Amino acid sequence: TPIQHWFFEQRLPNPHHFNLVLTLESLEPLDAAGLEAAMHQLVAHHDALQLRYREEASGWVQESVGPGKAVSFTCTDLSALSAPEQEAAMAQQAAALNARLHLSTGPLVALTLFTRGAGQGSRVLIAVHHLVMDAVSCHILLADLQTAYAQLGRGEAIALPPKTTAFGQWAQQLVEHAQSDALGVEVDHWCAPSWSQASPLPVDFPEGVNSVASARQLSTSLGSEETRALLQEVPKAYNTQINDVLLTALAQALASWTGARAHSIALEGHGREPILEGVDRSRTVGWFTTLYPVRLDLAAAAGPAEALKAIKEQVRQIPTGGIGYGLLRYLRDDQDTRARLQTLPQPEVSFTYLGQLDQSLPGDSPFGLKSFGLSGSASGERRHHLLDINGLVIGGCLQMAWVYSEQVHRASTID
Repeated sequence: TPIQHWFFEQRLPNPHHFNLVLTLESLEPLDAAGLEAAMHQLVAHHDALQLRYREEASGWVQESVGPGKAVSFTCTDLSALSAPEQEAAMAQQAAALNARLHLSTGPLVALTLFTRGAGQGSRVLIAVHHLVMDAVSCHILLADLQTAYAQLGRGEAIALPPKTTAFGQWAQQLVEHAQSDALGVEVDHWCAPSWSQASPLPVDFPEGVNSVASARQLSTSLGSEETRALLQEVPKAYNTQINDVLLTALAQALASWTGARAHSIALEGHGREPILEGVDRSRTVGWFTTLYPVRLDLAAAAGPAEALKAIKEQVRQIPTGGIGYGLLRYLRDDQDTRARLQTLPQPEVSFTYLGQLDQSLPGDSPFGLKSFGLSGSASGERRHHLLDINGLVIGGCLQMAWVYSEQVHRASTID
C-alpha cells in the first residue's frame, strides 16, 4: 500500500522496530493459556498478521508465511515487587517486547502478560509492527481478542466474525486503480501552487537537529464532560465531524503562533475510503493509513464559527478523502506525476486523530485499554516533521500528544 511504500522510503536504520503498542489493564487475574490461545487464533484469522518482509536488490518484498508460530508470548510474575518496582519492571519489559519483532524472521506480534499479585489485577502489553496494523485495525484486534478470550473462558470453540476483503487483494486493486483516468484528474489538485506558499514554523534553535533522540512529548487532555460536548454537541450544532473541529483549533493555534492565516499540514486518514467496488474493509486488519498534505486557510474568518465553517469546506474539497495522493505518488506508472509529487515541499506539522479506541471493548470486558502509542523508532534518525500532534479518546477523555524536538523548540514554546 502507499503508506508501506512511504515507510520503506524513510530507510530507517532499524526498520524492524516501528511498532504500535497497546497496554491493557484488568482488575482481575487473566488466564495466560487462554490469552495466548486467543492471540494465536487472531493471527490465524487475519491475513496481514501473517506477513513478512525481506530486502532484495530491487527493494522490499512483502509475502505471507501463514500463521505458524506467529506470536511471541511471555508471562511475568511481578507479585513480589512493590508498586514502583512493578512499574519499572514493566517499562523494562516493554523495551524487550518491542525488540522481539523482526520483519523477515518474525514475529510481528508480541505479547506479555504481567501478573501483579492479589487485588492488583493484570496488565497486558501487545506490540504489533506498524506495517501490518493501523489504528482502525486496533479496534478490530481488541474486539476479536475479547471475543476469543471470552469464548475460551466459557469452554467454547473460538468463532470470530467472518473475514472481509483480504489485505493483499486490497493492495493489488489499489495498484490497478492508481492507473485509472478517474484518479489522474486529481494531479492538478495535489500539485497546486498554493502548497509552496506555506508559512514556516518559528523555531527557538535554528541550528538544532530535529532528531528522534531529542524528541519530547507534551500531553494535554480534556475532562469527560468537555470531551462529550466536543464529540457530540459541537459537530451536531455545526453539521461537522470531530476532525473538522480539531483541525480548526489547530489552524487557530498555528495562526496565533506564526501570525500567518494559512498553513500546510500532513494529515493522516484511515485510508479505507470506498473507492473500489465489491470491496469490504470493515473487518480487514492491515496498514491502510493515508498521509497527505492539507492546506488550512482561515482567510477572513473572524471568529470560531466562521473558522470552523471555512476549514470544514476546505476539508470537504479534498478529493476522495486524500487517498489519491499516495496512489499517485507511489503506485502510478506515470513517472512524471510521481516526480512532481515527490518534489513538493513537505509540511512541518503532522496531525492524527485516532478516534475513540476505548469503544472497541464492551462494558463487560475483563480488560480495558490503558494506553496506545508508537514505539521503537531508531534514535539516530531525523524526525519527519517539526511537530507531530496525535489525538485519541481513552476512558471518555480526549488526549492530545504534542511531539517536538528539544533541540529545535523549548518546552515552553510548545506549551
